[in-house]
Amino acid sequence: MIKSLHARQHQLAQQEKQVEFLNNGIFKEGKLPTFKSKIEAFGHFPLKPSKIEIFQMNIGYMCNQVCKHCHVDAGPDRKEIMTRETMQQCLDVLAHTKIHTLDITGGAPEMNPDFRWFVEEAKKRGVQEIIVRSNLTIILANPKYHDLPAFFKENGVRICSSLPFYNADKTNRQRGEGVFETSIKALQMLNEVGYGKPDSGLILDLVYNPSGAFLPGNQTQLERDFKKELMDHFSIEFNSLFTITNIPISRFLDFLIERGNYEEYMEKLINAFNPMAVSGVMCRNTVSIDWQGFLYDCDFNQMLGLKTDVR
Repeated sequence: MIKSLHARQHQLAQQEKQVEFLNNGIFKEGKLPTFKSKIEAFGHFPLKPSKIEIFQMNIGYMCNQVCKHCHVDAGPDRKEIMTRETMQQCLDVLAHTKIHTLDITGGAPEMNPDFRWFVEEAKKRGVQEIIVRSNLTIILANPKYHDLPAFFKENGVRICSSLPFYNADKTNRQRGEGVFETSIKALQMLNEVGYGKPDSGLILDLVYNPSGAFLPGNQTQLERDFKKELMDHFSIEFNSLFTITNIPISRFLDFLIERGNYEEYMEKLINAFNPMAVSGVMCRNTVSIDWQGFLYDCDFNQMLGLKTDVR
């Protein structure tokens, strides 16, 4: 198993070092256009929030996996965990706003000792939608997690899980040996309690992000392929598949630099810029909260330590 940047005391484990690297080099020299210059050219600057609809909470960086692409730099060695006191403060905020979606992430959020309490309290308070971003393997990591599918069902949780590919080779290369097989078993357990089944009301979504320095393919076609392959080979059903582009920070940034792909990858991102998508970026309707309770415009800014300018 690879170790987190934090465990290796890598310089990129320091948020300010990442920001310094990203702000300099090819962008400082004017070799490539910045995001700001791109949105200015299309009349979208300054980018401002609309209505806040999603309250995304990272309740801890601890995880049972150490994935090569992880922008959180999560792993078993990470001890940053949100306290119940901070969770309570977040519940109080939700009670006094019209935010309809609570999005719980990590690490593996299920490893927070107050995870179940928090989900139950959010449900009691009438939060319209509770999303848990589960890595799937946590369900089988320890007997104390084996009942998670039943717990999720009981609380009407929407599950959003990352699966790098529908075969073992690509998945295990990105996430570690045996991860694909364990993920398949976890998906089958979720199906057994009704997740992903038609008319069950229990939503199971999958997230695909590339295993290397390339951009994801067509989302509609990938969803079709995933549904066919997972059904044909494992009798697995799910609702929707979403593609995510890997953000060049943390371990994925280290991966790009180590292989000499950083500049080429940044050029791919810039060339793929879609001005029609600017109005729907997450920072306009989402607020991200870290394990200490600090606010950010998005999860990626959180990992770079770029706090929201609260006024």
